[in-house]
Amino acid sequence: MKTRTYEYGLTLVEIMIVVAVISILATMVIGVASRIDTQTKENGVDSIFGLLDGALQEYREFTGGFPEQIERNFANAPAHSEYLYYELNRVPDSRHILEKINDSLIENNYGAAGTPTGTSPEIYDPWGTALDYIYKPGNNFPQLVSAGPDRNFGNADDMTNI
Repeated sequence: MKTRTYEYGLTLVEIMIVVAVISILATMVIGVASRIDTQTKENGVDSIFGLLDGALQEYREFTGGFPEQIERNFANAPAHSEYLYYELNRVPDSRHILEKINDSLIENNYGAAGTPTGTSPEIYDPWGTALDYIYKPGNNFPQLVSAGPDRNFGNADDMTNI
């Protein structure tokens, strides 16, 4: 009489099921991690806006007004950001607030035509795009604009301080 010996192992179907479950779990983890990263960066932009709003208030108290920048051209956002940093850095109380911004968000990547790069740094959002600064005389408060996660100005994901 023959006796059957059982060999232990996994069939191809069982292996495929395990791989499918692991893939689904990995996709969920990546999706959640991506959303957490985006929320963290959005909170970072809100923090930067809060600091810059405070620095602008100090600037206004010291000079009697806000730095004027009436051009609404997102292509020149680095120049606008550089101008804002330069102006705020001239006022001691504003400078003190600027020092609270994370150094990784203040860089010298842009120089206006005829000026060397690094004359005055620009302020960047966590996605690596220069913040835009707009203020027309008569407005209540300057507008700060972040291009948001897609790094392009003028879409629905842009973030502003107003």
